[in-house]
Amino acid sequence: MVCFCFLVDQTRKVRRSKPAAGICSRCGGGASVADMKTATRFCHVPFYWKTWRAIICTFCGAILRSYH
Repeated sequence: MVCFCFLVDQTRKVRRSKPAAGICSRCGGGASVADMKTATRFCHVPFYWKTWRAIICTFCGAILRSYH
């Protein structure tokens, strides 16, 4: 008998951010432009990275706009 266990997860990390004009449409907090890094891991071993830019809320952390 063979048993397969897939343990895959993704983590997002903010590398840099700077203030941007505008407010969050969800909570009314301020917005900032951030360089994001997404790492996809299998059994805690990262095998895929992606860097992208997004406008995020500084209060609730919602991603308001992403630029892939």
